[in-house]
Amino acid sequence: MKPKDLTLCGVFAAAMAVCAWISLPVLDIAYTMQTFGVFLTLETLGGRRGTLAILVYLLAGALGAPVFAGFQGGLGALLGVTGGYIWGFAATALCYWAVTAAFGEGLPARLGGLLLGLAACYALGSGWFLALYVSRGEAIALGAVLAKCVLPYVVPDLCKLGLALAAARRLRSVAAKMFAQ
Repeated sequence: MKPKDLTLCGVFAAAMAVCAWISLPVLDIAYTMQTFGVFLTLETLGGRRGTLAILVYLLAGALGAPVFAGFQGGLGALLGVTGGYIWGFAATALCYWAVTAAFGEGLPARLGGLLLGLAACYALGSGWFLALYVSRGEAIALGAVLAKCVLPYVVPDLCKLGLALAAARRLRSVAAKMFAQ
């Protein structure tokens, strides 16, 4: 990779951390801009560089940097009840990369990749959440997990996806100009 690619990956890993820190607590649910950061990263950098940026973000968090929601970091955040959703960001990136590699960089492929990635993130996170509860000997139904961990987030996440599509369009041209010099 070229130095500009590595720089962009680092900048977007940091941007994802800032997005994770933006939180709106509503009742017992906190809405963050974390998924917006993931979508924006993939849309701006593309599948390969975007996946690398997300992996850098996850690695920083795993090493203890407070890059996740609520200024959390470390393996405890990645192995806790919401850890599956954080790992799901890597699944989102891999889905996006696979779809855009197979079907091109057109809007339908990019949108399909992001939607498939979001579904993979929900599936991985919900499965992880359910498995942790069951491993603790607590009973919880899949429907309850989906009602608590997915359904309240679908509409906000789709709004963040749309916002990321719009913002990335401008960011791609700005980044191209910055690194063309």
